[in-house]
Amino acid sequence: MATQGEGSSSRLNTVLSFVAELLASYDKLDMSRRRYMLLIFLPSFAFFLATIGAAVVIDLPIFVRLPIPLLGLLVWATALVYPKIYISQRRTAMENQFHLVMVHMTVLSTTNIDRVEVFRRLAAEEEYGALAEEFGRIVTLVDTWNQSIDDACRRRAKEVPSRPLADFYERLAFTLEAGEEMSDFLLGEQEFIIENYQTIYEGNLANLEVMEDLYISMILSMTFGLVFAIVLPILTGVNPTVTVTGVIGLFMLVQFAFYYVIRKVSPYDPVWYFPDPRLIEDKELWIAMAVGGLGSLSIIAFMGLGFLGIGPGLGSLFFFLEDVPLGLYIAVPVTPLAITGIIMRREEQLIQERDEEFPNYIRSLGTAETAKQSTTADVLETLQNKDFGGLTPAIQRLYRRLRMRLSPEQAWGEFTLEAKSYLIQKYSEMYLIGRQMGGTPKVLGELISENMNTINQLREKRRQETVTLIGLLYGITAAAVFAFFIGLEVANILGQFSSELTLDQAEFGQLIYTSAYNVPVIEYLLLLVVLFNAALSSLMIRTIDGGNKATAYIHFVLLTWLGALIAILTRRVVSVLLQIDV
Repeated sequence: MATQGEGSSSRLNTVLSFVAELLASYDKLDMSRRRYMLLIFLPSFAFFLATIGAAVVIDLPIFVRLPIPLLGLLVWATALVYPKIYISQRRTAMENQFHLVMVHMTVLSTTNIDRVEVFRRLAAEEEYGALAEEFGRIVTLVDTWNQSIDDACRRRAKEVPSRPLADFYERLAFTLEAGEEMSDFLLGEQEFIIENYQTIYEGNLANLEVMEDLYISMILSMTFGLVFAIVLPILTGVNPTVTVTGVIGLFMLVQFAFYYVIRKVSPYDPVWYFPDPRLIEDKELWIAMAVGGLGSLSIIAFMGLGFLGIGPGLGSLFFFLEDVPLGLYIAVPVTPLAITGIIMRREEQLIQERDEEFPNYIRSLGTAETAKQSTTADVLETLQNKDFGGLTPAIQRLYRRLRMRLSPEQAWGEFTLEAKSYLIQKYSEMYLIGRQMGGTPKVLGELISENMNTINQLREKRRQETVTLIGLLYGITAAAVFAFFIGLEVANILGQFSSELTLDQAEFGQLIYTSAYNVPVIEYLLLLVVLFNAALSSLMIRTIDGGNKATAYIHFVLLTWLGALIAILTRRVVSVLLQIDV
């Protein structure tokens, strides 16, 4: 009894906590609570009441009227919980950029600018999104309301939805009030910031492991459900196409839901750097996309003309087969996309190599500039001859541009364009700004190097997690497709077996219902599941890996071929063993 009482008390506390957080979120919106109630909440509630009235008044069947108030309830419930969702999204946006912004703030604090200017410059960085807006509020409190930095930080600590940022504001306010320099505080905070970032990153990876286990359970359950939907109509007489379509819809919904959750759980750590000029200059990447896309469209057109009797069709490519299996009609058209995926994946591996070499390069550059008390161009004259792996060609071109008297901004900008790395672009920009504003090169180089080394180590753990996921997705795809088509073949065999019997031989006419079975249609629907599964699984892989989505084409093609071949082989092997024509 005590255990039940404790469980009920715990659930009640959870509900009360949720309600308290929901009510508190109304005060943190960009509009007042009164304005939100008048413009959003009350109109949505009125809409809900109107849908109830419409369902009562309209003279239609109950299954048509019932969804109307449910729609109204959904609109009202969305308006009710939207403030909490909005605050949660802002918190996630802040924490995604928190580590990088703290490094940027530390770099700026070591230069010859005042404290307010540090916040003002960070607020001007639109890329930082919610954090830039938050720092803009600090600047507004200082400039408009004449508050000190420590008072502004203390006030904002009570308002921000992010706990790490609130704690940072409190510590910064206390330190500045005590008279310590902002640069000393931020340099001392680096170890804590790095450890906090590691904890969050590794926690997200641990959550992904839990999601993988849950994903296996759900997909296996849906697989059994789909197999039953294929086989049971033989005994019940229900239209199998309807049951299979319904379960397939649920199967796709479950997969999409897991993809959405994995996107939310995965650590925010982009690999590629894509500024606007890149869209014009990277001709190789454009060619890769064009070859894959046009190749697939060409094969689809070729098959379509074959179906219309204008051309030879897909049968000319598989002339050695008496009848082209349906699975090849989904696998062959997507094959050219593998070219795009391979080229993009090769470029991504080069980016990863540059990321691994950049910490050594930036540390060496900062140390040499401090020791020689000379310009970046003079130091690069020596460094360009050292081996920095995949980063060496970009370093050599950076040296030549600086020697040609290009502006440092333009020379470093071209350097980051060639590197194609998001982290190299951000850290190079920080280093350049720090140098131009009087920062110590050695301090800047060591700060950036230490942070990027930490990120590279975490990325290695992330890659290991991705390898595990790849094996899981390929294995579960093979098992699920095998189960699908075993079920289809069982239904096909029972149908053929039933058609060969008469009521004089056995009274199976009332036990087996095969008249509604359309095997080609069901096979087509199952192959659509194979295609959808390949698309979602490949996107899951790239989401966890953090790479460019175009590299997912490799796994999309491989998973599609895996599913198609298993489908074909399953039907062939079963038909040969039981001597039944497919």
